[in-house]
Amino acid sequence: MERLNRENAGIKNELPVKVVQFGEGNFLRAFVDYIINKLNEEAGFNAGVAVVQPISSGLVNMLNEQDGLYNLFMRGVSGGKEIQQQKTISCITKGVDPYIDYENYLALAREEELELVISNTTEAGITFDKKDKLKGWPHNSFPAKLTALLYERFKHFEGATSKGLTLIPCELINYNADTLKGIIFKYIDLWNLENKFADWVEKACSFHNTLVDRIVPGYPKDDIESYQEKLEFEDKLVVTAEVFLLWVIEGDEKLKKKIPFDKIDENILVVKDMQPYRTRKVRILNGAHTTMVPFSLLYGNKTVKETVDNEFTGGFIKKAVFEEIIPTLSLSKEELETFAEEVLDRFRNPFIKHQLASIALNSISKFKVRVLPSLLTFQKKNKQLPPHLTFAFACLIRFYRGEWDNDVMPVQDDASIKNFFQIVWEKHSYQEIAGEVLSQTEFWDEDLTKIPELQEQIADALEEIEHKGIEKGFAAFLKNVQVEN
Repeated sequence: MERLNRENAGIKNELPVKVVQFGEGNFLRAFVDYIINKLNEEAGFNAGVAVVQPISSGLVNMLNEQDGLYNLFMRGVSGGKEIQQQKTISCITKGVDPYIDYENYLALAREEELELVISNTTEAGITFDKKDKLKGWPHNSFPAKLTALLYERFKHFEGATSKGLTLIPCELINYNADTLKGIIFKYIDLWNLENKFADWVEKACSFHNTLVDRIVPGYPKDDIESYQEKLEFEDKLVVTAEVFLLWVIEGDEKLKKKIPFDKIDENILVVKDMQPYRTRKVRILNGAHTTMVPFSLLYGNKTVKETVDNEFTGGFIKKAVFEEIIPTLSLSKEELETFAEEVLDRFRNPFIKHQLASIALNSISKFKVRVLPSLLTFQKKNKQLPPHLTFAFACLIRFYRGEWDNDVMPVQDDASIKNFFQIVWEKHSYQEIAGEVLSQTEFWDEDLTKIPELQEQIADALEEIEHKGIEKGFAAFLKNVQVEN
């Protein structure tokens, strides 16, 4: 089968580079590039995307081999109906590897029609590395690369205000644009760049905090042949995603005028404050994911869908969300429950095999951000611990032992954290284990042994899990908690 490219696909549109995108991974290609493609087709946006490879290894070469083309398959359930869509994405005009050709990267700054910078360099991407120098390319950190690009544009266009850029990061950290902007100014200071450039970044450029939401399993390696059969040409960059999409961007009328989101039928909100939406998503969707991973893997499930379809594990997650997470949030109960039902429907998507192991990465830090606030708020509000979230916490600790029922658990975290748990599990009692873990302020930003009854309940849950397994262990734990209360 012939390899996909613009000539054989009959796609010859010449698009000016209007967007520089840091990141070529599955998520951006299934989310942002899909939206830009739709803006081009339905709203006359006429935007080409130049993709920058943010780390030394990546997909830029493969992307260039296919002239920036790839196929996106969107599958899901909406309103009780199964939806299957396939789209060839054609907005990417070129891929650039700054590690191989830095001059080609800097040349992007001199593009006349460039307006937007979009990024998704993972949560670890927006960081400051004081070892990065202006001339010491390729820079290690993404913000350093971006600062150098902005400085090149500032110099080339002699500080013209009209050549400022709109920066829309999609990394999953709170206040992502504010954080990025702060680090750019750190590099301006570190590199002793002129005040006029700092003023240009402040006044000519705009930074927009965002929230992104779409489940993107990515390349369907297990059943790529069935996808390839639907295509006329070989595509090594096939990406799969759910139908659901939400993009919340902090912005004003100026941003709405610059990007005609209102001309396409997608769930994109430009708002003054995205925090309520972020809290809702992080606590319910991400919180449910993080709650279920150790608990469900220890039970024996492999996928998210298996988890919610199973009577016991599905019921557990539903009660955790509706009875313990939602009551801690500030938006209306009706709105939160509608969102939660939608989330559970997304988890049941028959077209997506979302492996629990694939979302087990850095479960400790995820639990701190996504689940712990719900647990602590519930305890403060009700003067008792939420049983499902507390039991899930114990499952997390048991999961980090690394093995269960003669099976290796997919623990993926920093070596120091994994080593800590190896040592902890040499303790002689569950009280000691619980105390050691809960007192780690490096993990939780506070000493959780000070939360009333938390150490005792975690120790009890660990003991029940060890002797009775997950389902019977939870039943025994619940009975013990009810007796205590």
